Amino acid sequence: MKVPRNKRSMGKKNPRWNRQVFGGFFLFILVVVFLLFVFRFSYIVISGHVNDENLTQKASALYDSSTVLRAKRGTIYDANGAPIAEDSTTYSVYAVLDKNYTGINDKKLYVTDKAKVATILSKYLPLDKAAILKRLNPANSKTFQVEFGSAGKGLSLTIKQAINKADLNGVYFTETPSRLYPNGIFASHQIGLAQQQNATTKGGTAQNLAGVMGLEKTLNSTLTGTNGVKKIKEDSYGYQLPHTQAKQKAAKNGQDVYLTLDSRLQTYLETLMSNVQTKYQPEQLNAVLMNPKTGQILAASQRPTFNPETGSGLGSFWRDTLVGDSYEPGSVMKIFTLASAIDAGKYQPDTPYQSGQVTVGGTTVHDWNQTGWGTIPLSKAFPLSSNVGFVKIEQTLGKDKWLEYLKKFQFMSKTKSLLSGEVSGSIQFEHTSDQAVTSFGQGINVTVMQMMQGFTAIANNGKEMQPQIVSKVTDPTTGKTTKYKPHQVGTPISKSTASQVLQDMQDVTYKSYGTGLSYQIPGYKIATKTGTAQISNPNGGGYLTGDNNYIFSVVGMAPASDPKYVLYITMKQPQNMSQPASEILSEIFNPLMKRALDYDSGTSTADTQTTMPSISGKTVSAATAALTKAGIQTVQIGTGDTVVQQMPLTNEVILDDQRAMLLTNGAMTMPDVTGWSKSDILKLAELTGKQITIKGTGYATKQSLAAKGLLNSAKTITVTLSKP
Repeated sequence: MKVPRNKRSMGKKNPRWNRQVFGGFFLFILVVVFLLFVFRFSYIVISGHVNDENLTQKASALYDSSTVLRAKRGTIYDANGAPIAEDSTTYSVYAVLDKNYTGINDKKLYVTDKAKVATILSKYLPLDKAAILKRLNPANSKTFQVEFGSAGKGLSLTIKQAINKADLNGVYFTETPSRLYPNGIFASHQIGLAQQQNATTKGGTAQNLAGVMGLEKTLNSTLTGTNGVKKIKEDSYGYQLPHTQAKQKAAKNGQDVYLTLDSRLQTYLETLMSNVQTKYQPEQLNAVLMNPKTGQILAASQRPTFNPETGSGLGSFWRDTLVGDSYEPGSVMKIFTLASAIDAGKYQPDTPYQSGQVTVGGTTVHDWNQTGWGTIPLSKAFPLSSNVGFVKIEQTLGKDKWLEYLKKFQFMSKTKSLLSGEVSGSIQFEHTSDQAVTSFGQGINVTVMQMMQGFTAIANNGKEMQPQIVSKVTDPTTGKTTKYKPHQVGTPISKSTASQVLQDMQDVTYKSYGTGLSYQIPGYKIATKTGTAQISNPNGGGYLTGDNNYIFSVVGMAPASDPKYVLYITMKQPQNMSQPASEILSEIFNPLMKRALDYDSGTSTADTQTTMPSISGKTVSAATAALTKAGIQTVQIGTGDTVVQQMPLTNEVILDDQRAMLLTNGAMTMPDVTGWSKSDILKLAELTGKQITIKGTGYATKQSLAAKGLLNSAKTITVTLSKP
């Protein structure tokens, strides 16, 4: 069947018509897209935004550079304005080895002369040339950069500048904010420690210092400043763009803190404490010297302790035992029992009693002399330190009145002395026997600072003063000063009561039967009270047994007629108790109290004693000459020609037989320690950071690493002591 011509022609036209329709539609789409693009582009040009992002700001940010201006942390000063803790900067050295690291005009920014680098660095780092070359030639040839371990960290500005003078290709430094503690061991747990932390500001991230213990932590917000920021526009090479100005917000430095500590007394106390620690090895040792008229702490220390400058000895013992440890004080507590009874009109000194032992509430209380002294008057109970006598005094006073006075003296309450980690203490007072034993310092837990606060009432005519370690805070920017005035927390006893207690404390020192005979100081009248407190058994009920399992203590006030100083020392469990406890404690008490009294009277001979000069940074020959002239023995530790660390530290008192150790640049070497004391060997370990095992007692006769041997080559070092 044939199709009509007209229908065939319509079929032929359909493809063209389809193409026209499709072409028109496609053109329409293109026009719409183009218009949308034009509209979008116009919108972007006009508004400057894409997806809520400001393109102007984003483009500008490509050229913006922000630098954090680090605020200086406030300085901590002693009472005389000498710095105890101050802001510093240390440097770490590293070397770039990658030969692709080049600058403008292909300048070589990597190490090009490894032998020269090793030679120069060995002069200033405690590493020899061979050890440095080994690091500069790592097994992995693709290593970009190398560091030098702890030997290359914590470098001073002086050492950095000396290395820079050598103009070594590929040797660079990173800068780290740090805290300088120039006195080393110096009320370390009380002053505390500041360490690095990252802080984010509008200018970026900066490393700041934050207090992590002690006053550095308690006063962190006072010491910490506010970082500033500097903004500039720069090109891809880091240069500021022309016709642009830098915008800068200055940093605000932290405030400076002035303490009540006297460096002369504090440094001497540290020396005395270290000697006792070395000789008798107590588990803990605490000492505080205070002005009772103001409550100002003039010197304070504890053992174990640490060197905040080197970190040596820190370990896990971060606790300030002066406020963070509560303990049963023992017979020193009898001061407060006696004062309470006198003040309440309940003390009858002529009343006789049978000493030796007494049973209270089913518990038998013994005197330290268990056979007693027969029948004696109550007036002898204090100088003899009779527990039985004080049970009688507490019973006459009455439990309610006794508890009232304990609260008047502020026991079981924090002193709020600004020292960190303070606890409140506690008391067992439910049973008759509990009440009785608190009269001689058992069954009540106190802190050293609570005891010091209570002692001020005895030494200050009945007025009790809060312990104070901060004297003022100064803003270095504005000059504004905030002073911390002495604060009286109460008047638990009368002036006449305080005077009578002081008189009875003199009996402890000067009566032939007194327990404080060891604490007499020629030329001065001293009022004292001794203590021997039992220690609770941590593994069960009751108390530990054994001659050394006690907390031995002494408190002294001088001059006894009107005390200007109160000194309190506690010693827990001496492991080498080769002397009676009173003799051991007198090795700290007598010289320190005499030094303080001599200063006060203007008769001190301390200024004529030899002190350690500052020799760090000097050549070995110059340092040795200066020390020899001063009559100080010297020991060189290291192969270099420049002193990088010293022991003792600057201004420390040098004892007659003490050695000055000079750690030099270059490889650390072992000295000949023949004849050295245990104390000297421990200082050698502290200075070098090496673990040295000490065997025996006496003086060094053998050493496992020969003299001049490289300390870094020995895994273990043993020194044997023998008695002469």
